[in-house]
Amino acid sequence: MAEYIASEEAMYLSSLKLYETQFFGFTPQTCMVRVYSAFQDCLNELLLILEGVFVKKLSPTDPNGEQLRSNARRCTQKLQIFLQERFKRLSGRMETFLVNNVLSVPSNVLLPDDQPHRKYPQHVEALLKLECSLAELQQVHRAETCARQALLAELEEQRDVQEQLDGILTWVGELQAVWLQEDMGSIPHSFHSVLQSVRKLQAAVGEISSKREGLDGVCSVGGAT
Repeated sequence: MAEYIASEEAMYLSSLKLYETQFFGFTPQTCMVRVYSAFQDCLNELLLILEGVFVKKLSPTDPNGEQLRSNARRCTQKLQIFLQERFKRLSGRMETFLVNNVLSVPSNVLLPDDQPHRKYPQHVEALLKLECSLAELQQVHRAETCARQALLAELEEQRDVQEQLDGILTWVGELQAVWLQEDMGSIPHSFHSVLQSVRKLQAAVGEISSKREGLDGVCSVGGAT
């Protein structure tokens, strides 16, 4: 069995058809190895059964039972070798038949993965051009994705600012309502009055500061004399 498998493996490089293997999912050699293994198992089991039957039938007529079993085993081994050699020759013919008539893919048959190549035949230059275009499109897509993320971040910031502005407007509306409720006039007019008062206070403070500086100067001169 091991010699048969080794010889079959040696033939793989010369007779293996890669496209047929891809199409069917197995090679003719693999198929025949499995058939041979099944035959070997069945043959061994059958020969052991036959050997037991012969030994049982001949035991009453042969007083030397051990010698009978030894001869039966030797005959069984010879028969096994003979049948294996015969089947090995037949398996070679079967493999040739399978390769040429059963497991051979015609030239007009394509795998499903190869159908687009027939429908859209492309040269190497065109394929390289398509790959370059695809790379450029992927780069543009990445740039657009980054830009979209930046816009989404900016939009989120604008939403935060809008919420703050809405809060300020709400506060101003509430302040205006309280102002009108207290009969303090309009807010713009009141703010204008407050600003005028602040300016007058700033002017008065500035005048007082200048007079104070003048008094400090006079006092310092009198003390020196």
